[in-house]
Amino acid sequence: MTTHATRKEQSHERIVDVAARAIRRAGYRGIGVADIMKEAGLTHGGFYAHFDSRDALLVEAMQAASRDNRAALSQAMARRMAKGRSRFSALVLTYLHDTQLVQTETGCVVAALASEMPRQDDAVGQEARRRVTDLVEFVRSALPHGVEPEQAEVVTATMVGALQLARTLGGIAGRALLAQTRQALIQKYQPTSDF
Repeated sequence: MTTHATRKEQSHERIVDVAARAIRRAGYRGIGVADIMKEAGLTHGGFYAHFDSRDALLVEAMQAASRDNRAALSQAMARRMAKGRSRFSALVLTYLHDTQLVQTETGCVVAALASEMPRQDDAVGQEARRRVTDLVEFVRSALPHGVEPEQAEVVTATMVGALQLARTLGGIAGRALLAQTRQALIQKYQPTSDF
């Protein structure tokens, strides 16, 4: 019995992992249950043994994407902080790093889905709002001492918007936009930081 439960849990995690990458790559409507199950190496018919609905999968996928991105972001920030960067500077440099232009599948779920989030209903819409709120709180925790906590919304919106626009522009123009935004945020909120 334990082996069966473990196998089911592993399959469930695999489905969620595939969906977490897929929603960041293709958006909410860009993924179908059949495609997710196929990519996870499972049959389409087994979907409802794991989820009540497609929306239930989307909610778990957003949660998993957020957890994965938060862990990667925190690790990269820690490496920068170990080299003398402040928490805020490390956040900005990591979130707006050039690699984010092409790492949509493993990047921030808010940046990947922000334009679609307001059109989601019920549980998916509620989870989308939680993802935004959690990102704002993470940014708030990194603000330099003396910066008004309300500035977290401004910094978050600036970073998410810059990342979306940079991905749209791509190439040299996208990298330039990220560099300008990194510099502007650090100069405004932590002017003593060595950029």
